[in-house]
Amino acid sequence: MMPKTNGDRWVLKPGNNLFFTLLSLFLLFLTVLSAALKEESETTRRIVLAAMCAFTTAGFFIYKYYLSIDEEYSVIKASKGMGKFNWWGELPLHLCNINMLFIPFAVLFRIRPLEAFCFFSAPLGALMALIMPGKEFEDRSIFLPRMFGFFGTHFMILIEGLAMATFDLYRPAFSDILPALLTALLILFFISVINMLMRWSGLYPNANYFFSIETEGNYFLELFHKWIPFPFLYLLPCILILAVFMVLISGLFVLVSS
Repeated sequence: MMPKTNGDRWVLKPGNNLFFTLLSLFLLFLTVLSAALKEESETTRRIVLAAMCAFTTAGFFIYKYYLSIDEEYSVIKASKGMGKFNWWGELPLHLCNINMLFIPFAVLFRIRPLEAFCFFSAPLGALMALIMPGKEFEDRSIFLPRMFGFFGTHFMILIEGLAMATFDLYRPAFSDILPALLTALLILFFISVINMLMRWSGLYPNANYFFSIETEGNYFLELFHKWIPFPFLYLLPCILILAVFMVLISGLFVLVSS
């Protein structure tokens, strides 16, 4: 295992030089790729984005394999009351990584409500994960498979969401906001059902995708839970925050377009 030393230039944590260097490199990659695809057909651009997501999904499961043999990861998870590594608890069903599954369907089949959901939620969810990782992903070397996998996956999801706009495949509009919010609520409901089924069946007694049942110590979710002390329902303020985010981003695009 690589040393956990703050003086090590390869130690990655939100806000340090390495974090911003990697963020810059991923954004540069997106910029170069977008420019290279500018003269290509829309179909080609859609296929490239879908292929990027397929690549990220494959990398995601390789990264999860390394988590399955990472003893420290299991210890940290157990200390948080979430049990040890369980494949049923490591599926791409969180707000950020579910987008690497949804984006290909959205762009290949041109499902606009799903495109809108992915465009708004992928960068936002990935960025939240990147700046607020769990303690199992803090202050470790980027060369640790756990760190490389976690940050690499989320940086890719971040740029894949942005690529919907930079590849000129999707432009947000105010008319998209309500369908996107309804899509988000529908997805949240089905994920909550999956959580309950996993808990009920014993497949994963701590199933908590989208944090729909437990806050897991998240400061903001703890606050919302105090206001609405019921599973699933305490996430409704998040939907309102997402709505405000959608309005601001859509307004920015309308302003720039005009």
